[in-house]
Amino acid sequence: MTKYLKHIVILIAALVAVNFLGNKVYKRFDLTSDKRYTLSESAINIIKDIESPIIVDVFLEGEDFPSEFRRLQKETQQLLEEFAAQNKNIVFHFINPLEEESTKEQNIQQLTQRGLTPMQLSVQESGKSSQAVIFPWALASYNGQTVIIPLVKNKIGASQQELVTNSVQHLEYAFADGFNKLTKPKHQKIAILKGNKQLEDKYIADFVKKLGEYYFIAPFTLDSVASNPQKTLKEIETYDLVISAKPTKAFTEEEKLVLDQYTMNGGKSLWLIDAVIMEKDSLYNASGKNYAVTRDLNLTDFFFKYGVRINPVMVSSLYSAPITLAMGSGSESQFQHLKWPYSPLAGSSSNHPIVNNLNLVKFDFANQIDTLKNEVKKTVLLESTPLTKLEGTPREVSLDIVTKEQNPQSFNKGNQTLAVLLEGEFISVYSNRIKPFKLSGAKDKSEPTKMIVIADGDVIKNDVVRGTPQELGFDRWTGQLYGNKEFLLNAVNYLLDDNGLINIRSKEIAVAFLNQEKISDEKTNWQLINIALPLVLLGLFGFVFSYVRRKKFAS
Repeated sequence: MTKYLKHIVILIAALVAVNFLGNKVYKRFDLTSDKRYTLSESAINIIKDIESPIIVDVFLEGEDFPSEFRRLQKETQQLLEEFAAQNKNIVFHFINPLEEESTKEQNIQQLTQRGLTPMQLSVQESGKSSQAVIFPWALASYNGQTVIIPLVKNKIGASQQELVTNSVQHLEYAFADGFNKLTKPKHQKIAILKGNKQLEDKYIADFVKKLGEYYFIAPFTLDSVASNPQKTLKEIETYDLVISAKPTKAFTEEEKLVLDQYTMNGGKSLWLIDAVIMEKDSLYNASGKNYAVTRDLNLTDFFFKYGVRINPVMVSSLYSAPITLAMGSGSESQFQHLKWPYSPLAGSSSNHPIVNNLNLVKFDFANQIDTLKNEVKKTVLLESTPLTKLEGTPREVSLDIVTKEQNPQSFNKGNQTLAVLLEGEFISVYSNRIKPFKLSGAKDKSEPTKMIVIADGDVIKNDVVRGTPQELGFDRWTGQLYGNKEFLLNAVNYLLDDNGLINIRSKEIAVAFLNQEKISDEKTNWQLINIALPLVLLGLFGFVFSYVRRKKFAS
């Protein structure tokens, strides 16, 4: 008895010790091949020092979701559990805003007013088709502030499974970015260049508003270069990034030297350049035509020295955004969406964090970029599809092209580069050249820095309707949302990223789905296998057992 009692005491003591260690030592293991449940170091750094609760309300809840979106729901929950495991101040709830029929319409209206637009889905399950409405959004609140976190990552032409796969890959970045906006105060400054007839404020308002969520924004003019260039350079160096959005007036040598030395001192820059003068609005006249000519901004040597050349040719592509025109006359006229090769849609197969999992970006009268050999690293961010041709200038452009059948064989120039990232140590444009003015401390080689060149100023231009700026990338005629705003925001975040957050976007996650059509076709077979087969086997076993037993005892 004493021996058994001793063993029982040892067992109880061992269980208490294991329980105590279990509460003190905590470890989670991610056994997935793509490490989807292992948070990036950047994401962990954002939340590790949070001492007040972040409350996350996720509206991705409901019973009639398609199976793909139930998968997104589960992945969202598991990701938030990982955040909560890193910091107990991350608290999340899943809410179904459509659960109560009495408050359903009111909830839809309130959420829509806050910018959380619902999404309508087709549900194809069990051989039946139905419609479901979901709110693929989350709200994160911290110390009285709230940010909206999108859970669905749209992409033109994507199926529901591809949509969910893209969204799952985007989840960690979406939540980390939201938490970063809530907990990290803004500290970097962006200068929007003025003075060279760049786009008016109303045409860049939507993007600048979005940038304001992350950075301090201010206009900056180079006019003072003529009187005090040294002072201008000192002032512009207080900014971490400069953006020049579609300049139409040539830069002087003095302005170029200031911008060059800004780069030499480590300044980052984003250039959106039109090398050809042609606007879509200029075609809306009685003749329906206009002439495209070269635009001289006096920047050819500037970019050439850094390693790129923007050629004064127009990129025409069979894979492009449509143009909407009124066809017919009088009361019988109707708006139609017609093929328009001068609005190429650009994408990338790269997994670079700026363009990974990115929707197509819409260009208008884009130009082609050549990359030149030097020590600066160049990464092609966006390019046209292979069915592309180049049209030189001067050239007549007419709306009549929408009525003509295009010959695919003439679109034989392959992918054309439309946006390039430059990284490294740049050589000064004015190295071994006479400078336009004396500048103390001038450098011939830069500190490590970055620059992005986009061969179309309209990429950043939002529509303006009745004096009100519209969402960048949204086509109000077709209802299509292009990836312009996300691309530019990723570009700026990459140029200014001081915590590595943007690199989360390059994380690849493989999401496997069941074939719903195959499930529907083979449903009966598998039901028989799972229900009838065990009964048959059980009956067979009983028969054999009874036979053997009778035979044994009969003898």
